[in-house]
Amino acid sequence: MTMSFSSVSRLWKFAAGAAFSVAVTLSPAAIVAEEVAPPKGFEVLFDGTSYKGWHGRPHFDPRKWNEVTAEQRAEWDKDMKAHWSFENNELVNDGHGVYMTTDRDFGDMELLIEYKTVAKADSGIYLRSNPQVQIWDSTEEAKFNIGANLGSGGLWNNSPGAPGKDPKVKADKPFGEWNKFRILQVGSRTSVWLNGEMVVDHAIMENFWDRTTPLFAKGPIQLQTHGGEIRWRNIYVREIGTEEANQILASKQADGFQSLFDGKSLEGWAGAVKNYEVVDGAIRCKEGQGGVLHTAKEYGDFQVALQFRLPPGGNNGLAIRYPGEGDTAYVGMCELQVLDNDAPQYAKLDPRQYHGSAYGMIAAKRGYHRPTGEWNYQVVTVKGSKITVELNGTVILDGDLSTVKDLMANTPHPGKDRTSGFFGFAGHGDAVEFRNVEIRELK
Repeated sequence: MTMSFSSVSRLWKFAAGAAFSVAVTLSPAAIVAEEVAPPKGFEVLFDGTSYKGWHGRPHFDPRKWNEVTAEQRAEWDKDMKAHWSFENNELVNDGHGVYMTTDRDFGDMELLIEYKTVAKADSGIYLRSNPQVQIWDSTEEAKFNIGANLGSGGLWNNSPGAPGKDPKVKADKPFGEWNKFRILQVGSRTSVWLNGEMVVDHAIMENFWDRTTPLFAKGPIQLQTHGGEIRWRNIYVREIGTEEANQILASKQADGFQSLFDGKSLEGWAGAVKNYEVVDGAIRCKEGQGGVLHTAKEYGDFQVALQFRLPPGGNNGLAIRYPGEGDTAYVGMCELQVLDNDAPQYAKLDPRQYHGSAYGMIAAKRGYHRPTGEWNYQVVTVKGSKITVELNGTVILDGDLSTVKDLMANTPHPGKDRTSGFFGFAGHGDAVEFRNVEIRELK
């Protein structure tokens, strides 16, 4: 079962209240048992008494995980058991050793976790095997120069000045008290609450292992430790489905968007209108038809948000600054590919032909589609000669067309320097669908 963003918040508050109520009526042994039960919709990641579901792994590039031998993995597990133990349904680390790492990989998810640490300890939570949601001693003056005084919860390995690197507020509790994290991960977007205070708001978590590529689409959760004892308890996770993920992303859209599609008709659209239809609240290219369906209004700098759904092998495109006639991939500023990257017939394309790419000019990063048949959420920003494409919460293209010199097949793109034009859909005969199409003009 999936839940809305606000419902999850209410559940977390309810769970905390329920725990208090139990505390005044049950024995201590019963209280411990009650705390291990997850809130509705969540599952237990740590059962309180064993390593089940976890293995040992150090700070390690996940791209090389398949190269690690069985012998090395066994050594890491041995190290884990030497430094991690269990006490009163708590996971206890002595400040040394490899990191506790989930056997499972997670994509979009919500994590609830509590921790208690000591003075001068330093720790964190790796998401998708990527460092990290920071935990440290916010009173340690020796680390004030690197941000300890700002408190825990920030994405400390983000670049200096990047959103999310420093927490918005300091919400750490005094030593000896338990701290509660709520972490929401959708695509590369990370939100963090510490003790009920939002400390990171929908910030992009950078890929520590390769800052030229986005955060991995999936990966394990790791509990980092070094420098002092840390205890963990009540570790729960909830995987987030497509519809909820899209709702969360849409809720974070900037102000000023206006709808381009009423959900019932193609009123306000021009071009190849006869080759498109409205089905179940979505614009769909008719099977075997194509051409560019475009807005009646021209745009210069703009941002468009939409959802799209691909049939197997589906191919379409977003027309950017289209002049109204001709092949938008060449006469417009560009065509941004909308493509089923995993279809066998597309296995050997030029990298600049896959989804999100500025066709024939700049290649987008791959691996961030939802499964074929599910709705994807995408935001495109066009400002001057620069284009950014964010797919399902992950930036897959961030390029400047004015710098492009190497063109696929040496085919000229005379329209790439256009400063205005229509926005639209460039159909290629497949029943690709679009819905919730909104646009805002940028100054």
